[in-house]
Amino acid sequence: MRRTVFGPDHEQFREVVREFLAREVAPHAQAWEEAGIVDRAVYQAAGKHGVIGFNVPEPFGGGGVTDFRFNAVVAEELAVAGPGTPAFTLHNDIVAPYLISLATPGQQQRWLPGFAAGDLIGAIAMSEPGAGSDLAGVRTHAERDGEDWVLSGAKTFISSGINADLVIVVTRTDPTAGHKGFSLLVVERGMAGFSRGRNLAKIGQKSQDTAELFFDQVRVPAANVLGTEGRGFYHLMHNLPAERLSIAVSAVAGARAILAETIAYAKQRTAFGQPIGAFQHNRFVLAELDTELDIARVYVDRCLEAVVAGELTPVEAAKAKWWTTELQKRVVDACVQLHGGYGYMLEYPVARAYLDARVQTIYGGTTEIMKEIIGRDLGL
Repeated sequence: MRRTVFGPDHEQFREVVREFLAREVAPHAQAWEEAGIVDRAVYQAAGKHGVIGFNVPEPFGGGGVTDFRFNAVVAEELAVAGPGTPAFTLHNDIVAPYLISLATPGQQQRWLPGFAAGDLIGAIAMSEPGAGSDLAGVRTHAERDGEDWVLSGAKTFISSGINADLVIVVTRTDPTAGHKGFSLLVVERGMAGFSRGRNLAKIGQKSQDTAELFFDQVRVPAANVLGTEGRGFYHLMHNLPAERLSIAVSAVAGARAILAETIAYAKQRTAFGQPIGAFQHNRFVLAELDTELDIARVYVDRCLEAVVAGELTPVEAAKAKWWTTELQKRVVDACVQLHGGYGYMLEYPVARAYLDARVQTIYGGTTEIMKEIIGRDLGL
């Protein structure tokens, strides 16, 4: 089915992104996977070519683009490129909205030029050893001391945690205020008491560093409070729908790419004297997956139109996130099966996609949390 969500400008940008990934990422992908981290220079190259930072306002060196469909183009091309890619969607779709919409003019002047140029890499620290999807379990806390906040606690599973120069930390600033007791503090590289633990070993997405972060009485200037003190929880709830839509976009694009590769494989791989795609069961499996991905893409494209119009709701984003990521998991699993023994070999893209896709139903809010959001909206 022909897609109508993108216009000529988006497709022109897609060619820029695709060419950039082929030139600046693909030759290094294997080395970055083995190292467990990408070279920081790729962010600077991406900033130079407008692959990141395009949504930063022009006065701060960005492109001033507010159309989320350009974000979707980057997410799709990263998903199609496969393993070894940098965390550009984290930079563009998750960290950037906080800095753009919540930063004061002074904070914007301090951080946004470097962020747009790729000189400053951002991260957001929510998850803790004892608190994942349940933000009520957050133990990291900060107390006011003169012109500073004194921050203590630990975070884990933080994407870009090793490379990050700016970390938006979700912390309790008023332990008696419930959801109104959270604030966002920006911790900068080099602050005394801020340290990084392990670059965590993962089963997939190995080139994207994921770290433990520790805060031992870090003195964070009051000038580094992002947004309104005590409104951290609400800031998160405002930004999470776009993050979840970004994941959904990646899920459909990644699954579609692996399905296309599997269809090509089914046409040339023979068994019992004929291509394996000629067997009715295999044809039916591929037909079902192709149909489900087309239907999923239509819903995601409609969500993209809604977010551009400022109409995307948290419930709609939750539906997109859980359905597409669970579908991606099923698609990739079926594609591994259709590859037979070769599907288990890491030299084949389908095997690496199987490992990379597994986290999609977990980060950004688990499938169970997404269903809880939807169920509560139904009045249940």
